[in-house]
Amino acid sequence: MSNAAQTAPAGPVLLESRHDSIAVLVMNRPDKLNALNSELSTALNEALARIADDDSIHVVVLCGAGRAFCAGGDLAAIGKGRERNETAELGPILRSGMQAVLKMRLMPQPVIAAVNGAAAGAGMNIALAADIRIAAETATFGQNFSKVGLFPDYGGTYFLPQLVGPSVAAEMFYTGEMIDAQSALRLGIVSRVVPAAQLEAEVKTLAQKIAQGPPIAIRAVKKILFGSHKDALVKALDHEVELQMKCFHSEDCSEGIRAFFEKRHPKFQGK
Repeated sequence: MSNAAQTAPAGPVLLESRHDSIAVLVMNRPDKLNALNSELSTALNEALARIADDDSIHVVVLCGAGRAFCAGGDLAAIGKGRERNETAELGPILRSGMQAVLKMRLMPQPVIAAVNGAAAGAGMNIALAADIRIAAETATFGQNFSKVGLFPDYGGTYFLPQLVGPSVAAEMFYTGEMIDAQSALRLGIVSRVVPAAQLEAEVKTLAQKIAQGPPIAIRAVKKILFGSHKDALVKALDHEVELQMKCFHSEDCSEGIRAFFEKRHPKFQGK
């Protein structure tokens, strides 16, 4: 099983491997902290679709190469689109992201997110779409959309309030601040926190335990836990895309992205 804490070899933006009945997906843009561009979001969506139809796969593990899980949307690419006032980069990221988180929730196989480092923005919400999240002590989590004038996407407005309640979710959305792994554990965002050196072994042990269980029963449990809420999730995802595109075209978004790269505090004007 690929070690999420190590940098994967250069190559495809998504690495896919199989270990008996366990599929492992590694987001592989370590130099960009696995930030989501259209290529990575599309590759993730397509891989999940293939795996969902493979009855011989019983568990899916999702992790990130290098020192991050996923830093969210690729702001360099999104920023270029904002300056041109066109959505050629953001559109595919949003559409593929919608489908990826839907597949994670609705596919028959349990999905484990192994969070080794930063899980920010859409990256955090990909982790939230998993059935189970295990974090290394080095992991951090944040809904940092507000820092750049954007709206939460990839199901964040649906997943997070269910886990932490609307008040805590509101604080995370409004401030965009990151929290550490122990805080995430206390809030119920992750099920356990382990030393970084033990993350791969912990995830592998859990994945094997689930993979060796009764697949019919386990898949039925997943369907009841997550599949019965499909309509509400689809509605939330549709609203997120609508509001994200509205925020994307705002002057605040342009200012937020510029400030991010200029390493200064943004000066939002509500325009």
